[in-house]
Amino acid sequence: MRTKQTAQPAPPRPGPLRWLRYALGGGLPERFSPWVLADTTERGWIRRHIARAVVQMLPLVALCLAVPVPWAYRVSAAAGGLFIGLTFSMAFMVETTEHRVAKAGYPAGTAAALREERTERERVERRAPHRVDGAGSFD
Repeated sequence: MRTKQTAQPAPPRPGPLRWLRYALGGGLPERFSPWVLADTTERGWIRRHIARAVVQMLPLVALCLAVPVPWAYRVSAAAGGLFIGLTFSMAFMVETTEHRVAKAGYPAGTAAALREERTERERVERRAPHRVDGAGSFD
C-alpha cells in the first residue's frame, strides 16, 4: 500500500528588516529558529550565504564608490574589496553557518550533519531510482 507523504509546513520567515539584521550577523527571535536551520541547510544554502555576504559588504562598496577620485579607482577598489570579501566569506562559509545555527539554539554541528544527511539521501536515490522522496525501508 502506498501512502502519500504530506509536506511539512514552511517555518515562519523573518520580515525584511529582521532578515537584514540577520544578514548583518544579528540574532533572530526563537520562533525563527527552524527557518535559520532551513536557511543554512536546504538546497541553495551556498547561494544564500553569498547573498548575505554581499549585503554585509554593500556599505563598504558604497563608500568606495563615493570617494572623490577618478571612477576607475573607485570601481577597482569596490570590485577588489568585494572579491576579497567574498573569498574570505567562502573560505569560512561552513563555520559561519554553524555559528548562525548555534545562535538559533541548535547544537554545534547540526547544519553540517543535516547537509551531509541530505547529500547521502540524494546519492542513495540516484543509485536506486525506485526510492524517490524517501520511499523504501531506509527511512
